Amino acid sequence: MTDESLKEQSSKLYSEDLAPVEQSKRSWNTWNYAALWISMSLCIPTYMLASSLIGGGMNWWQAILTIFIGNTVVLIPMILNGHAGAKYGIPFPVFARASFGVLGANIPAVLRAIVACGWFGIQTWIGGYALYLMLNLWFPSLGTLPQIFPNSFGLQTGPAITFFAFWLINMFVVYLGVDSIKKLLVFKAFFLPIAALALLFWAISAGHGLGPILSQPSKFATNTDFWNYFFPALTGMVGFWATLSLNIPDFTRYAKSQRAQIMGQAIALPASMTLFSFIGVVVTSATLIIYGETIWDPLVLAGKFESKMLVSVAMIAVTISTLATNIAANIVSPANDFANLSPSKISFKTGGYITGIIGLLIFPWKLIADPTGYIFTWLIAYSSLLGPIGGIMIADYYFIRKQNLNVNELYKLKGLYTFKNGFNKFAIIALLLGIVPNIPGFLTTIGSIDKDAVWHWVSQLYNYAWFVGFFVSGITYMLMMKKR
Repeated sequence: MTDESLKEQSSKLYSEDLAPVEQSKRSWNTWNYAALWISMSLCIPTYMLASSLIGGGMNWWQAILTIFIGNTVVLIPMILNGHAGAKYGIPFPVFARASFGVLGANIPAVLRAIVACGWFGIQTWIGGYALYLMLNLWFPSLGTLPQIFPNSFGLQTGPAITFFAFWLINMFVVYLGVDSIKKLLVFKAFFLPIAALALLFWAISAGHGLGPILSQPSKFATNTDFWNYFFPALTGMVGFWATLSLNIPDFTRYAKSQRAQIMGQAIALPASMTLFSFIGVVVTSATLIIYGETIWDPLVLAGKFESKMLVSVAMIAVTISTLATNIAANIVSPANDFANLSPSKISFKTGGYITGIIGLLIFPWKLIADPTGYIFTWLIAYSSLLGPIGGIMIADYYFIRKQNLNVNELYKLKGLYTFKNGFNKFAIIALLLGIVPNIPGFLTTIGSIDKDAVWHWVSQLYNYAWFVGFFVSGITYMLMMKKR
């Protein structure tokens, strides 16, 4: 059926941005997907993720192995969910209509979008602060501008200016459209590995070789201490890309073939995450030898370099890296998700602008004030929401639908995927059942309730939040749908 006939069926569920991509317009090959993951992996949060494991007590190979296992695990739902996008050319919020209902799909879409807005704000702050560090070297007066924000904001005038400037650059890329994203990712895939390797070679040289750097032992006194840290860390690693494991159809809908999206992701995701994490581990370990303290924040590290030119090149690399990752990982999905709320009124660009505004309003500079705690608490917390959604969608597509979807019906307000009033109650029940087991552990983690107030094994479930939610929701959804 043509786009015109789809449009006639229900303008409330259809828009050009949410329409299936025609086969003739699916141009992404294996290299494009490899470039996507190389580009998205080479970002400051990935570096900080690896560094925080070292700071938490792991030695270099324990940290790298944890990251590799986590990314290999998340690759599985990534490829499974990507199949529907490549086969039918549909984005994530439309794919979610098959399991949650044509209106119920807004629930997982909005949950995913809110997480993306948080990431967008954080990445924009990182990119803007990198600009500030570079400009402040050449124009020191930028750091002494009069304070214009209240102290409660916790925001200096100089960083605020570069933050907003970088925000405007992101919004301009949104205005240019999705094709500019592909070009930006390819450019970054060539440029950033060179910059990352240069940083690695500097660390090896200044740290007197890899030997002293990698000889630092684990800080865990017993095996029990290690395992108590390993499992929540592994959940955090899975949670890092739990967002993309849901909305990967937003990218695979442009795939030339299933092989292109499967091979591109399988080759690049675990490898690029592990490689860049290794660089983060080596550089962070080297700072202890070079400066006598562990510096896990690369922006702080770059500020210690004496050469203005070197710092400038490093900050330009960070800015380009952050821009490409931000657009691909934190704009494409929420833009489609917000568009799904009202397809006839909210376009992809409008959805991108909404994401940008929310990203400003969350005060991202406060969110990353404590990066180590933020990464673990944030990643595990939202993985407890996104794991159940992934479990439901995969169970529905592979075990209930047998990979067969009626694309035309996905755009009908009254049709095969309407269920009751547009909502599939079984998906909503399964979602709640997957979230509930992780709530006690989350509340004890943030200090809202005392640890002694709940059974130890119940609170410990939170350390496996993504896995618990994925399997509880997926299995209960499958059982309920087969018995209906």
